[in-house]
Amino acid sequence: MTAPAASGHARTLVIGEALIDAVTSSGGASEEHVGGSPANVAIGLAALDHPVALATWIATDEHGNWIAEHCRERDVELTAGSQGAPFTSVAHATLDEQGAATYRFDLEWQLAAVPGLREFGHVHTGSIAAVLEPGGSAVRDTLRVARSTATISYDPNARPTLMGDPQHARRLIEECISLADVVKVSDEDIAWLRPEDELDDVVADWATLGPALVVVTRGAQGATATLTRSGETHHTSVPPVAVVDTVGAGDSFMAGLVSGLLDAGLAGGPEARNRLRAATIGAVVPALERAVATSRLTVARPGAHAPTRTDLVGG
Repeated sequence: MTAPAASGHARTLVIGEALIDAVTSSGGASEEHVGGSPANVAIGLAALDHPVALATWIATDEHGNWIAEHCRERDVELTAGSQGAPFTSVAHATLDEQGAATYRFDLEWQLAAVPGLREFGHVHTGSIAAVLEPGGSAVRDTLRVARSTATISYDPNARPTLMGDPQHARRLIEECISLADVVKVSDEDIAWLRPEDELDDVVADWATLGPALVVVTRGAQGATATLTRSGETHHTSVPPVAVVDTVGAGDSFMAGLVSGLLDAGLAGGPEARNRLRAATIGAVVPALERAVATSRLTVARPGAHAPTRTDLVGG
């Protein structure tokens, strides 16, 4: 399958929260980083040389201006209306002795209308933004409009403390899955959303909702990709790595996955959607391997480190 050279350069829109990660180590030391799952994905894509814009909801306060400058420095454009919030959200992350993070949030979420939506060849969303109202409904409406001109990726990235009842969250999450071409989900997300179901049964169920590709991450055990049309699967393991912390690891995986699909011409517009639906599993393996590689590099450094293509060659 030969992809057009321009596919990897399709403009990508990421929709979702940008916030401040206030991280407390197991020893009690605290520091702040710019974070938010969708913002991390946008920065990750820009680090991998993809043109990207972020539609988010921050203020013009000290934290919001820090986020805006952080994005500018990393070649992530903020869409008009992104700095209309009354305050900038904060995620308080506490790390255990293994570097795993638990979260507490101070936030609200809305989405301003995205100008030039049809200029984007790929749209990504996920996490809090696709579920938390009042912005969640606007996100899902935006995905419906974007589908005619863009491929769509989605990462549920469940936050139980914010999403409340898992049955209610499941309804909204599966609505987003039905609008997506690519779904990336962790085994922990599935365990929270559907605790009585086997993981493979959930993937098979979600396949009927419409996505062409479902990828399940399993932490240190790697990730499994499933093509829903053929049922073909491929598992990629993670080489050993010394974990500093897991902050942003799933977002880095998502950025690597979308980057690989864009480069392969399997994301980036309606024609790319058709190629993805007709693809064999071998065609998506390089994107899966890039996703594993980017997340592996991220956990080896503190915070939501965004690897570059040079890092991938060296790593």
